[in-house]
Amino acid sequence: MSRPGRLVFPLALSLLLPGCALMQDDPGPVTAIDPQQVQLSRVIHLADSHWPAARWWEAYRDPQLTMLINRALQNSPTAQAARLRIRQSQSAVEMAQSVSGLQATAVAVQNRMRVSDRNFSWPYAYSLPESHNGPWYTLNTVGVGGSLNLDLWGADRAQVAAAIGESNARQAETAGVELDIASSVARLYFAMQITWQQIALLNQQADIAGLSVRAHEGRAARGLEDQVDIAGASSELLAARQQVLAARSMLTQYQETLRALVGASATTMPEIHPVALPALQASLPPSLSSDLLARRPDLQALSGYVTASLSRVDAAKAAFYPHFDIKAFWGYNALSVGDLFKYSFQQVNIIPGMSLPLFDGGRLNATLKSTRTGSNILIKQYNQAVLDAVRDVALASSQLNDLDQQLALQRQRVAAAELAAASAGAHFRRGLVSYYAAQEARRATLNEQLLLLDIQARQLNSDITLIKALGGGYRGDTPPA
Repeated sequence: MSRPGRLVFPLALSLLLPGCALMQDDPGPVTAIDPQQVQLSRVIHLADSHWPAARWWEAYRDPQLTMLINRALQNSPTAQAARLRIRQSQSAVEMAQSVSGLQATAVAVQNRMRVSDRNFSWPYAYSLPESHNGPWYTLNTVGVGGSLNLDLWGADRAQVAAAIGESNARQAETAGVELDIASSVARLYFAMQITWQQIALLNQQADIAGLSVRAHEGRAARGLEDQVDIAGASSELLAARQQVLAARSMLTQYQETLRALVGASATTMPEIHPVALPALQASLPPSLSSDLLARRPDLQALSGYVTASLSRVDAAKAAFYPHFDIKAFWGYNALSVGDLFKYSFQQVNIIPGMSLPLFDGGRLNATLKSTRTGSNILIKQYNQAVLDAVRDVALASSQLNDLDQQLALQRQRVAAAELAAASAGAHFRRGLVSYYAAQEARRATLNEQLLLLDIQARQLNSDITLIKALGGGYRGDTPPA
């Protein structure tokens, strides 16, 4: 560069730099929730103290349930789609990483051109080799071109970090989907088991109602009662049969919903048999603290999205600074194909470059403001999700405590009703009361047993709800503050 050029270039650069786009629309980040807020009230506790296991459903010791959940996790289209989203996010990470690497391309070009009489090369157009038809010639080019971005301000690295954050979020979301599927299968399976037991009790009630109808018909035939008593007994019989039909209808709905979750057809759906209800397994850790943030897949997913959004803010800031890159080309240029690959026609280009945003109409500031606002929205959503997670644990554990007490009282009522029914049966065997009276005493026992089943159903449902609220055995990294 000549001396005047060496003086003009720094002067031009010093004039351009003050004219670049100024960063002025960054609202700043909002504050994430303090992990110390992840605590339960002291009055909420359970007898045991530990976190759920990864395969928490195996603690119910039911092979049918374990088989159904395993099939659902493997064959459910929802779970399969979630795993595909992980692969998609991993591809996004690879794409982001490729930008910062060396880019190379093989080039082979044949360019047929006409030199205009306004072109600076017009005087030589008729003397160029291979120009037999006036100012026409063919340029042949073969070589390798390459480019390299100099990521001085970390824009490319921030995009890679954002892609990694989203990939981590997708993995946590997949764990959340699997937890939803497993808990839904468990709920439906236990609902079926409860319904089978309810149907058995309702059928016994219908039998007793039928006996009552026959007894009233016999008394009416002897002139001891009128038709009103028969109508009342018949109404009870119809109500009992209606309850049985409703329970069977619910059982069919549970079966079809479960079949959709498992991803089975009508022929491949495994047969499910009635079994005894399991003992409960839910418990509450002695302290939640920040562990809940790592054990809830939904919180981990939101944490990954927050991390990705913060990295995108860094990339939006880096866009305000100069961008440097280096381009290069090595190959051959010749007007004749026969001259290609001759040393004298070899071409080497090395082009260092810089681009600096000057006046963009506020585009960069608008992008930064939008990116920062989106990040702050995600942080607020994360904060609310943390509070909701603590609420879910508190409500589920409190409900389990209440149901434990209700179950103990209801078992006492069932025992009292069974004692009265046994006494009536003993009186019947001694000839002190009729068979009808002994069976009527059993009706109260059946009613109490149905109420007991209802409490057990709610207890199992709350048990699964608490397991899900505690993350279902998932274990991720504790999100940074």
